Amino acid sequence: MTRVSRQRWFWLAVLALGVLALYALREVLAPFVAGAAVAYLLDPVCDRLQRMGLSRTWATTVVTLAFVVLVVLLLLLLVPTLYHQLVSFIESLPAIIEAIRSRVQPLIEDLRDAAGQTGQIRQAAGDFVGRAVNWALQALGGLISGGLALVNILSLIFITPVVTFYLLRDWDRVVAHIDSLLPREHAETIREQARLVNETLAGFVRGQATVCLLLGTFYAVALSLAGLNFGLAIGLIAGILSFIPFVGTIFGFLASTGLAFTQFEEWHRIAIVVGIFFFGQFVEGNFLTPKLVGDRVRLHPVWVIFALLAGGALFGFVGVLLAVPVAAVIGVLARFAISRYTASPLYAGTTLSEIGFRPRRESGD
Repeated sequence: MTRVSRQRWFWLAVLALGVLALYALREVLAPFVAGAAVAYLLDPVCDRLQRMGLSRTWATTVVTLAFVVLVVLLLLLLVPTLYHQLVSFIESLPAIIEAIRSRVQPLIEDLRDAAGQTGQIRQAAGDFVGRAVNWALQALGGLISGGLALVNILSLIFITPVVTFYLLRDWDRVVAHIDSLLPREHAETIREQARLVNETLAGFVRGQATVCLLLGTFYAVALSLAGLNFGLAIGLIAGILSFIPFVGTIFGFLASTGLAFTQFEEWHRIAIVVGIFFFGQFVEGNFLTPKLVGDRVRLHPVWVIFALLAGGALFGFVGVLLAVPVAAVIGVLARFAISRYTASPLYAGTTLSEIGFRPRRESGD
């Protein structure tokens, strides 16, 4: 076995062991992955404070405390209101369903006149609404009993800040140590690909997080001012889900429009709710995403959606946290492999003259 083959098998074995360890420990990794993600996002702030004269420890302490205080303040301000709106929504769910039935009933009557099968249509409509409500409640129960169980929430609250502090303090040393372990022959190539991964990941995560924050704030404020019940909760959830391309807008539009349809009698108030999401989507697509995320990120929305779904299915909440970084790494490595392939004889082909073959001349020539 050649040296190149040994290296290849060694790194494949390391990758396989890493994936197996990730799968085996997926239940306890959430605070550590979350802490690493927060440290990655806050590292540029620490670097800037260091350039201003603070030591790394003091810069890490200031940044971590500011982050924790900001999160706590947001939770104290938003959680009570969100809890109240969610409880009120669950309590008023039967009334909402009845309102939907009353609005849909005229359509059913029209269909009866057209087809003469009102009993079947009415039963089908009732069954559909019942199945939709049961599916939503089951999904909510699965979410609570699964990745967001009480133990996981407590570990995220208390362990994540500790992990963030220590990783943030030692970030440069960790990166330097990893760099020292790179195979010397391929170190420059690996550093270049790591730089591209960092550029892609930072551009997407930091840019998309800013987009989600702005959209969530806009939707929550606009829907609340429009007088929509549960507008704050719907707006914030729509903003958070905007991290998944198109999902946040679709969820917010359907949920808010459905509630507006049952709450308001005036069509112009329903149109205002619809207009809020059209305006938000227009601003996001034409201003926020191009300016804050940009085309250089090169993470296709379909690829991001697939990565999030696949990560959640395979590794749960940890898989969701790791989905975008892994997608960025795979995207950069795939582009690197394609560039090497297009520059190789496998793509261009090898002509006979390139391998030294010359046609034999006839004796009469």
